[in-house]
Amino acid sequence: MIEANEANTPRKEPGRIAAMFDRVAPNYDRANTVMVAGQDKRWRRAVREALSLQPGERCLDLGAGTGVSTVELAKSGADVIGVDFSLGMLQAHQDRQVPLVNADALHLPFADNTFNAVTGSFFIRNVADLDACLAEILRVLAPGGRMVLCEVSTPVWKPYRKAHGVFVKHVLPKVAGRVGSDADAYRYLSESTLQWPAQSDFADRIVKAGYRKVAWRNLAGGAVAMHRGFK
Repeated sequence: MIEANEANTPRKEPGRIAAMFDRVAPNYDRANTVMVAGQDKRWRRAVREALSLQPGERCLDLGAGTGVSTVELAKSGADVIGVDFSLGMLQAHQDRQVPLVNADALHLPFADNTFNAVTGSFFIRNVADLDACLAEILRVLAPGGRMVLCEVSTPVWKPYRKAHGVFVKHVLPKVAGRVGSDADAYRYLSESTLQWPAQSDFADRIVKAGYRKVAWRNLAGGAVAMHRGFK
């Protein structure tokens, strides 16, 4: 189980987070689909469309997990590489017909200016240093390249925001346990969801990291948002 510090903020030691995802890997995709009522497929498609990938372009998919997001991105005809620091997640579906690399998003094994696009879905809130991760993404992006990050966010309608908070805190871990995943792991994911900055605050961090034309688009009433920025 991921421990919390004095401020009740989950500790994000890479080893602990990787071990957590190793544990949930066998049922991760199924649990996610059940908990969001199948909307994960729609969100993956939305990310691919937002990136506007072209055949021959190079795209990096961070926090790729089992590679399901990488497969979706590869439908564009671009050359897509998936990266995840959980070996268990990568090994859960070795039959994916896409390249998957075991690496840390804070120390990517790629040269400067390598990719036309970098993306990641529901991963960046789990990194130990958000600003360092944004800087590392900027480093591997080619000039003019774009970043699209899909992440949990803050519902824009107040009554929905309250109900969503109850669901994330109390219901999500129980549902995860019932569909065969790790309830303790999803308690951590619930805490990290509730503590993640709102859309405008995350956008400010992206701007401060050096990106331009920063914007976001709400999905699921703001419970999820896609943030975009260019190098």
